[in-house]
Amino acid sequence: MIPVSVAPMMDRTDRHFRFVMRRITRRALLYTEMITTGAILHGDRQHLLGFHPDEHPVALQLGGDDPGALAEAARIVVDQGYDEVNLNVGCPSDRVQRGRFGACLMLHPEVVADGVAAMRAAVDVEVTVKHRIGVDDHDTYDDMERFVRTVAAAGCRRFTVHARKAWLQGLSPRQNREIPPLRYDEVVRLKREHPELEIEINGGIRTADAVVEHLGSVDAVMIGRAAVDDPWLFADLEARIFGEASPAGDRFEAARAVLPYLEALEARGEPGHRVTRHLLTLFAGQPGGRVFRRLLTEGGAAGALALRQALDAVAAIQERAADRGAA
Repeated sequence: MIPVSVAPMMDRTDRHFRFVMRRITRRALLYTEMITTGAILHGDRQHLLGFHPDEHPVALQLGGDDPGALAEAARIVVDQGYDEVNLNVGCPSDRVQRGRFGACLMLHPEVVADGVAAMRAAVDVEVTVKHRIGVDDHDTYDDMERFVRTVAAAGCRRFTVHARKAWLQGLSPRQNREIPPLRYDEVVRLKREHPELEIEINGGIRTADAVVEHLGSVDAVMIGRAAVDDPWLFADLEARIFGEASPAGDRFEAARAVLPYLEALEARGEPGHRVTRHLLTLFAGQPGGRVFRRLLTEGGAAGALALRQALDAVAAIQERAADRGAA
């Protein structure tokens, strides 16, 4: 089991984000945004599912509740080359609930089990589930353990647990990521009582030290917003968790490694900001970080030229800061 992953995040973990992250980490497991079964079965599959070979290992997260549709979508996903299929049982948005999938499925563990069984019968890659501690007033440890036990009986062996409950009404998806308290101890208990399962913890984990600490009691750690706010965190994790150096020696090298990809994108007529928006926080907390962000957002269509100018500006700022420090 890969011990560190980047969480599936809507409007964030698209193919460009994943390409950027692979300049920083070789080993972390990357997830797509959630894609519904209906979109895969009836939409533009190349647009939805296409990805760069460098993205491996990469998992696709599905949204749906119909076993037949999940099985067919999983077959299509695996034919496209994905390494894992994950079922979303954690998103609390109104749109997702109207489709009867996401977090509301925690109230129907048998439905989830049927979907997992159908997908496992259809594909030869791992089928996993990402879920919450609970939903609404169905949020005791016993509620969660019953859900996991039911789904595990269908053959699922890996569960990613967002260590917060979800309120299906009254909170936005963002509020559901922040307001319900974190209950890490219940995820640890789940692992302790089910050593035969692979348990990954998610929610509010923002530092390499926290990742290392959690790995003392669970099998893996999934990082969400911290990967967006500070992608260079994964260079530290590459060394501390996997014992390897990041593919990029520093932030500058990581950004420059994106340039050929960005130039090819622009040559096809696609706007460069689809890539550069994922670089905005690369220099977070560093001298010149704000200048870097500003230069990449001025004009609204930043591309390769803007990225080069931003890197030159940051390099000059850091050189001046180093000279002052030496003096």
